[in-house]
Amino acid sequence: MCLFQFTARRLVSQAHCGVKASSSKKQKFCLEMARPSSNMADFREVFAKAKHIAIITGAGVSAESGVPTFRGAGGFWRKWQAQELATPGAFARNPSRVWEFYHYRREVMLSKHPNAAHIAIAECEKRLSKQGRSVVVITQNIDELHRKAGTKHLLEIHGSLFKTRCTSCGNVAANYKSPICPALAGKGAPDPDTEDAAIPVEGLPQCEEDGCSGLLRPHVVWFGEALDPGVLTAVERELDICDLCLVVGTSSVVYPAAMFAPQVSARGVPVAEFNMEPTPATNRFRFHFPGPCGTTLPPALARHETEIIS
Repeated sequence: MCLFQFTARRLVSQAHCGVKASSSKKQKFCLEMARPSSNMADFREVFAKAKHIAIITGAGVSAESGVPTFRGAGGFWRKWQAQELATPGAFARNPSRVWEFYHYRREVMLSKHPNAAHIAIAECEKRLSKQGRSVVVITQNIDELHRKAGTKHLLEIHGSLFKTRCTSCGNVAANYKSPICPALAGKGAPDPDTEDAAIPVEGLPQCEEDGCSGLLRPHVVWFGEALDPGVLTAVERELDICDLCLVVGTSSVVYPAAMFAPQVSARGVPVAEFNMEPTPATNRFRFHFPGPCGTTLPPALARHETEIIS
């Protein structure tokens, strides 16, 4: 059994979105390695030879596009942080409030654009595909900026703001309506003094499948929910064959994504971290490039002089 077969099976039953590593887990996966290099020329030599590149991205890659994270101090929508609203329990108690929160996020994202990091990844994927090489993006983000930039091979482990799932029939569908339903028009203001819209369930987004009309929910993985086993299996497959892994804009503390790159590194595959500052996983990797992803990533993924472009 390969390393990731075990991991995926374990995570299907145990992993939950937003679970942080315990100190014992950190110790278990911590591999003592030399201080990671920040030598771009050395990284570029490794990059030039890689055939299957896996890029794991987190909120940091979208920060330069002005995407709010709702994490940490000041990360509130009205009086609540995301972990208070992005749960099955919160939706069951007050679906109107949760939909206001997600409607606000959807409307914000419709005004945002991919930054230099997103574009560098998409252009790298397109260029390398012509050389018989592959790039896969494994993202924790739900903002679809990778897709908007042109990335084709994309695994969204936490779902998407622009997909819905019916709570009755389970149908999943892309949904880019603005507003997503008439009752939410003009709603969702983040000001803490704003009162809840208190929209009746029948006024919230409804399933459009024939004969259903069930209440829709955002197709995202909420705190306390397991990740999609199909997506995890696809992630496992990609990480098992990659010969270079990039970790871009993620803190490496939220499981299960925090496990991916350290396990790749454990089997001897080069891992390069692009982040504003070191993370708990930094010393397990071969490379670390500090600074904004939009600055550090484009030169790292640019065409190498040894590449043959047909």
